[in-house]
Order: sequence, then structure tokens, then C-alpha cells
Amino acid sequence: QVQLAESGGGLVQAGDSLRLACTASERTYSNSVMGWFRQAPGKEREFVAQIQWIGGRTSYSDSSVQGRFTISKDNARNTVYLQMSDLKPEDTAVYYCAGKRGWAAEYFTWGQGTQVTVSS
Repeated sequence: QVQLAESGGGLVQAGDSLRLACTASERTYSNSVMGWFRQAPGKEREFVAQIQWIGGRTSYSDSSVQGRFTISKDNARNTVYLQMSDLKPEDTAVYYCAGKRGWAAEYFTWGQGTQVTVSS
């Protein structure tokens, strides 16, 4: 079972930047995809961005993260990053990374999450 570990969360002020990292214990499938989700207090978990290990294909949520968040990867380190800039209080959430076995597949493995709090 692939294990995912997030890091990089914390308390920042509005307008600041933060980079989250998610390291996978292994990459079993060549077409596997890693994604970032977030869940704000009292809200459902929502998709943020995803990236394919081979080829680097990406997609982002249609929400306000477009243009402010960038997903990237380091294959040698089995690590996916989420660079967040111009953070807003509404970005406050627990951020989770997840993995799946193909672009159209369902996510089946999840990290435990990292808290991001943005103060105004």
C-alpha cells in the first residue's frame, strides 16, 4: 500500500506564499497521478490540482486557486509540491494529497493532511 506524507503547512498572513510537499513511499504505476485536495471547516473536501508522474500533465480546480497555485513534481524524490501564492483567508483548510492509478481513475490513497491557516 502506497503511503503519502504531506508537509509544509502552517500559519501565514494574507498575501504570503507557502509550499506544500507530498512524498509517496513508492510509485507503483507509470501512469499514476497525484492530486491535492482541501477541506475547510464546515465544508466538503474539494479538488485543487493534480499532476501525472510521467509527462507532467496537470489540471486545476476552476475555483479561485487558478493563477495562484502551482502543482509540480520531483520524480527522483517521489514528491509532489503545491506552491501557493497570494494566500487568502478563504484558503484556510486542511490540505490533503492523494494518489490514483490513471488520469480518469478514482483516488484511492490519501495522506493525513496538513493544516494551512491564513490570517487576515
